[in-house]
Amino acid sequence: MEPKLSLQGIMKHYRERWSELPDTRKANNNRKYEIADGVLAAFAVFFMQSSSFLAHQRLLESENGKNNARSLFQVEEIPSDPQIRNLLDPLNSAEFQEDFWYILEELEAEKQIQQYQNELGTYAIAIDGVAFFSSERISCNKCLKREDRNGTEHYYHSAITPVFVKPGQTQVLSLPHEFIVPQDGKEKQDCERTAAKRWLKQHYPHFKEQTITYLGDDLYANQPLCQLINETYHQYFIFVCKPESHAGLYEWIEFIDKNDKLGKLTHRQWNGKYGELWQYRFAQQVPLRNGSDAMQVNWLELIISHEDTGKILYHNTFVTNHEVSLENVVLLTRIGRTRWKIENENNNILKTKGYHLEHNFGHGQQDLANILATLNFLAFLIHTVQEITEPNYQLLRRVLGKRKTFFEDLRALTRYLVFDTWDDLFLFMRNGLKLKANSP
Repeated sequence: MEPKLSLQGIMKHYRERWSELPDTRKANNNRKYEIADGVLAAFAVFFMQSSSFLAHQRLLESENGKNNARSLFQVEEIPSDPQIRNLLDPLNSAEFQEDFWYILEELEAEKQIQQYQNELGTYAIAIDGVAFFSSERISCNKCLKREDRNGTEHYYHSAITPVFVKPGQTQVLSLPHEFIVPQDGKEKQDCERTAAKRWLKQHYPHFKEQTITYLGDDLYANQPLCQLINETYHQYFIFVCKPESHAGLYEWIEFIDKNDKLGKLTHRQWNGKYGELWQYRFAQQVPLRNGSDAMQVNWLELIISHEDTGKILYHNTFVTNHEVSLENVVLLTRIGRTRWKIENENNNILKTKGYHLEHNFGHGQQDLANILATLNFLAFLIHTVQEITEPNYQLLRRVLGKRKTFFEDLRALTRYLVFDTWDDLFLFMRNGLKLKANSP
């Protein structure tokens, strides 16, 4: 029996799951291809990071009577690219939320998720928005719309992409995303906030056994969202909080500072070239906004400066509902700063490291663009899980070094050779590189 989180096990599960997706085609339509074949074929393109992967597999099939799309990705019959788009467009992207939770729940069952628990005893989830399509001409009913300074209208798609993050942990772990859709409003701020509330409402039951600390930029440091996290879901947050958007709060901070009541901590760090001064300040129970109904939050600040010149190297401020003290202000700040991993280790990788998130893979008339983005996000999650759980995958990624080299080798091998299983493919690569299981 295949381990559930092995690639062979995952693809077998998805074949079964996606075979149950709704088929809206009329009975007299040509049904040579199953819905599952279309979804699995599209997923294979994103997993292999190759727009030509399916074309090579069609050629292998014609010459050898077998192909890697079938053996590795469970695609029984390979549809053409237009057929894939036609099969996927009528589906609902929300159908695929379950496929993320299947992976995450198996990670939890295997106690692999525990490596994301931080020193606070919580799991930090960073939230941010990312755009993945833009056009002046192509649009659908799921498109957002903005107007540039020249009056030109741009259609685009966007989503919030929550991820598990942890200080010192290289990989982020993708959670189900939430698409930002036109009904959320026209302003980016309103869209992201509303999408975040929808995401919390839909997914909070999955975290009833865990303590969560949500991380986000200044956009999320608003009373309705903070109260929702604190009072409704009984979880925690550490959000960036800027003076220009929280004037009332910073009047309190100024008043407290003048009365010398701010908590303060300073220590020195050597960065390998010169000394740095890390200066922390914090205040407890200050109002998040003006008004008698203002939520009370705790505020913290970190300023990093050059020890000799005094030059500011880093400065940021946060609000949280965690208690803040001299004992934990350093830890809280370190976790709050981990928010940047969603940009560096998630959004940036999806845009620049082979996933080509911003590319238009197909727009369709219904939900195609969102479905294709979903499969791309899912491929990224499964790549990450393999790096965490599968020894052969870990070994090859480590030895080959760059992500680009690893996927170039996968594409080259599967272009000319057919492998019965993923284990066979990885064993072939290991033997070719003369690697043993315990290779450094």
